[in-house]
Amino acid sequence: MRRVPLAGFEPALQKRLEALWGNPVNLYRALGNAPKLAAAWTEFAQAIRADGATPRKLRELMILRGAQLVNSEYEWAQHLRMARTAGVSEAQIAALSGWRDATVFDVRERAALALCEAVTAGRVPDAVYDEAMRQFSHAQYVELSLVAAFYAMVARVLDALGVPLDDDIVDHSPRLP
Repeated sequence: MRRVPLAGFEPALQKRLEALWGNPVNLYRALGNAPKLAAAWTEFAQAIRADGATPRKLRELMILRGAQLVNSEYEWAQHLRMARTAGVSEAQIAALSGWRDATVFDVRERAALALCEAVTAGRVPDAVYDEAMRQFSHAQYVELSLVAAFYAMVARVLDALGVPLDDDIVDHSPRLP
């Protein structure tokens, strides 16, 4: 159930959103009710999504896993397309909920998925940190931690605002496994 109206944007923010992603999706239109926060969110999301030092594929795997963990249909539907574009395989998508037992994830992907689960749960055990540090630099660890935390927040905001799936996704979106 939608809890806030889908808003328009001031011209500068509308132009920025279109330059980054084309027509603003419902999440951004819901955020448009708080224009300053929507603008800040846009730049932070852009930094996480497009300006990362880690491979986009790795970040998209984490985003999809986070969507599964918090049962976010919207986040899953939006990022499924992005994940495929970034090189996440259909086998990885199908195996994601049971990644620990799947053979389609390499050691770096496993470390990132474990970190995603720990950050989403709100506590990173030493063993998860230790394995992440064997695979990633400190800068990459910070980046991946922010990816997991940001997209956990995204899911919570989507729920709080009652953001509906975008029309172009409603009939074409595979549901969460």
